[in-house]
Amino acid sequence: MAVTEKKLGASGVLYTDRRDFYVDPQVTKELWTDVAPFTTLISNQETRDVPDPIFKMFEHRNPWVKQEFAINKGTPGTIPNSDVGLGSLPIDGIVGLASTADSSYIGLQVEVWNSAKTTKKGTAVISAVTSGSLTMKSTKGATIVLADNDVCMVIGNARGEGSSSPEAWADELSVVWNSCQIFKTPLQVTGTLEAAVLRGESNELARLRRMKAQEHKIQKEKAFLFGTRVDGTNLSGSSDSFADGGRTDADGNLIRSTYGIIPAIDDYGTSSGDDQNIFAIAEDAYTYANFVDDMEKVFQYVPESGSKRAFVGAGALGYWSKLQTGNNLAGQSGWTVNIGDMKRDSLGFNYRTLETPHGMLQLIPTPSLRGPYNKYMVVVSDDNLFHAQYRPMVYQANIKTDNAFDGVKDQYMSDEGVGIQLIESHKLFKITAS
Repeated sequence: MAVTEKKLGASGVLYTDRRDFYVDPQVTKELWTDVAPFTTLISNQETRDVPDPIFKMFEHRNPWVKQEFAINKGTPGTIPNSDVGLGSLPIDGIVGLASTADSSYIGLQVEVWNSAKTTKKGTAVISAVTSGSLTMKSTKGATIVLADNDVCMVIGNARGEGSSSPEAWADELSVVWNSCQIFKTPLQVTGTLEAAVLRGESNELARLRRMKAQEHKIQKEKAFLFGTRVDGTNLSGSSDSFADGGRTDADGNLIRSTYGIIPAIDDYGTSSGDDQNIFAIAEDAYTYANFVDDMEKVFQYVPESGSKRAFVGAGALGYWSKLQTGNNLAGQSGWTVNIGDMKRDSLGFNYRTLETPHGMLQLIPTPSLRGPYNKYMVVVSDDNLFHAQYRPMVYQANIKTDNAFDGVKDQYMSDEGVGIQLIESHKLFKITAS
């Protein structure tokens, strides 16, 4: 009598119910692991317990490093090579000095340059100030022919022997502010599901706790990157009024939101000048000279480490990487970027190092920089970021309000934001196709 051989692949009860298909029935692989690097950085910065969910910060920009002004007169005339001097010179574009010319200007020695700061015309000293207009005398053997918008750069002060002390002046501290934001991430299971023993992970509530903790972190990541502060009467950020904003949810509850780093730079940064911190890069038109000039501004305020963290979308990382492999910058066939191998820093970031003539950039892949932000790069100054915490994150158990519900509802809740100071120290690169 022939015996029918049973095989593992046969259909029926053996195939559907008795075979163990699972390598490890209690392990689940996650697609995203390092999902919120910017939030990780903020969380590892100094945490400041703010006294109010809307918080202010003082700033100061050293006014003595850069002191200059510009001539504001259509036909200014000539500073003579004599002790007579040229008077009635109104000025504008004042940097690092009293905002209106007064007697504190008397005795300042200046170099006079053309408006582009490419040609030095001579040196002069300010001898008098009348109604905001200057009188200047040449100090070095030549007449200075002035033009409108010539720039006068202060190179010190020269006081007369036995002269009295000049008028004192001092700049004021500036104030910036931001808000903390309430984050709530709920999770819920039925009583039956809570009691069940499952494959994948035996306890569904425990799995959800871990998953929702990650979701909570990602929600903070997006807010810290893209959030717009609810301020005054204008949601766009153009209003700086220090107020709750008056925005409410569907139940009439007041809403607060934190300013993210990208909108903050967009709203308060500048795309030109010495303190430029918004850079638009057209891929096929970006030259080595552009790169060197831009990186000079990135590292203008040099960190002690000589490096800065740069959070990049996949497209931005790809752009720099392609340049390393022979796709050279526009007009620079002999130049490629130097990018190091992938490494892991002390905070757990995966990063690659971009070498620049002025310092090193740690390029940190940032999953939330995707879609329209795929080719963005945000360079931050760690010293000018902090974690603002009004209420720390807590896990709130059993928050269900319906007594008829047979199950469990918990949530993660936090009330926090990001402190962003000295906006010019943070940089934003937007890379686009030419």
